[in-house]
Amino acid sequence: MSISPELSLLRFLSAELTRGYFLEHNEAKYTERRERVYTCMRIPRELEKLMVFGIFLCLDAFLYVFTLLPLRVFLALFRLFTLPCYGLRDRRLLQPAQVCDILKGVILVICYFMMHYVDYSMMYHLIRGQSVIKLYIIYNMLEVADRLFSSFGQDILDALYWTATEPKERKRAHIGVIPHFFMAVLYVFLHAILIMVQATTLNVAFNSHNKSLLTIMMSNNFVEIKGSVFKKFEKNNLFQMSNSDIKERFTNYVLLLIVCLRNMEQFSWNPDHLWVLFPDVCMVIASETAVDIVKHAFITKFNDITADVYSEYRASLAFDLVSSRQKNAYTDYSDSVARRMGFIPLPLAVLLIRVVTSSIKVQGVLSYACVILFYFGLISLKILNSIVLLGKSCQYVKEAKMEDKLFNSPPASAPGKPPNKSQNKCKPSQEENLSASVTSQPVHPKENVIPLLVASSSDQFLTTPDGDEKDITQESSELKHRSAKKDLLEVDRFTICGNRID
Repeated sequence: MSISPELSLLRFLSAELTRGYFLEHNEAKYTERRERVYTCMRIPRELEKLMVFGIFLCLDAFLYVFTLLPLRVFLALFRLFTLPCYGLRDRRLLQPAQVCDILKGVILVICYFMMHYVDYSMMYHLIRGQSVIKLYIIYNMLEVADRLFSSFGQDILDALYWTATEPKERKRAHIGVIPHFFMAVLYVFLHAILIMVQATTLNVAFNSHNKSLLTIMMSNNFVEIKGSVFKKFEKNNLFQMSNSDIKERFTNYVLLLIVCLRNMEQFSWNPDHLWVLFPDVCMVIASETAVDIVKHAFITKFNDITADVYSEYRASLAFDLVSSRQKNAYTDYSDSVARRMGFIPLPLAVLLIRVVTSSIKVQGVLSYACVILFYFGLISLKILNSIVLLGKSCQYVKEAKMEDKLFNSPPASAPGKPPNKSQNKCKPSQEENLSASVTSQPVHPKENVIPLLVASSSDQFLTTPDGDEKDITQESSELKHRSAKKDLLEVDRFTICGNRID
């Protein structure tokens, strides 16, 4: 039976105007879409909580250089000079931690005096005479060079510390302490100059009349979105990127502080000029924050990563802090932050000391009294920050149920084998162990004590991608496959997060 064109057209229009559709027939699809929207809405809050916690961790490691490190160096030197009065009770003249403290202090002092031969004013006028495009290229090159320096710098420092504290009865397999020391001094000095050029370029951008350079430098942050959001990311890769963003944001804060100090010095510390700089400072910080939020929001959206992963990242950083407070911790926390985030405090501290001493003139008894009060204020800030961070870290570790990893002794067999369950029956309560281990420190740690923290056994928190967690069994082949995966707590510094890293 044929249908007339008029009737067919009317029925088509009627169907277009009155037809319905039922979303509940595809409930799973639309529920997933709604959850993605909710995840993007949660990203700013969860990301900023991680960023704030990480920035305070960097601040703690940075303040350590100015506050506790000089005191530790003084105590180590006092022990070294008074050692003949007490006799040689140990085979070591100094404990390994004291040797590392003295090396850090000597490197800091030597690089500080070497920085006096670098003229900041001449560097400023040299950079100011360049064109805007050339400065933009220079600033991008400096960012890449900073990552490369950081990636190799902590390895140089670790090699120096280990060479200086390695047991002497072992066969010599290194070039000696003195060459390693000169390499470390050269690295810290060159990295400090690199950061000084970054600060100078940023200062030129602030003082330019049309603010074109500052605008271009801020737009460079948005180019970072293009190079990140359309790539494959897993949890470990995103963890690396998050650590890199924390380090970058804290370094930018210190660079902005240096720029403000230099500008205030040029205007004879006129407080009115501070309000002139304030809008530009807020603009730089706001652009950096917005770029991080947009970047992480779309990375989690395209890779189906939930917002809860940032709380897991925060728990992993907290685990590092709590681990460093244990009796048998084998590294200082400032070094742990450097390895995890790529933030090395020494070059930045050298530059900040150089800028502060050249910008602020200390003359008279009252000025020295103010300096002493300021130093005690820094110590109080460092201690208060450390106490709050330690309390928060214990809370995050308990919430993530990672307390067992703090007290597990190293397995006697293969690294991939889980620890014996009978060892956990005789342990006291976890809260008592946690509070006791982070408050007590050994006076003279023995040389042959086995560290309680082993990366291969205890660093298995959020280690396996989601698709692999469901299929893991106790068979040996599966254990080998699991041990081959990168643990989240083993994911450390300097990897530029791009494609998937196996």
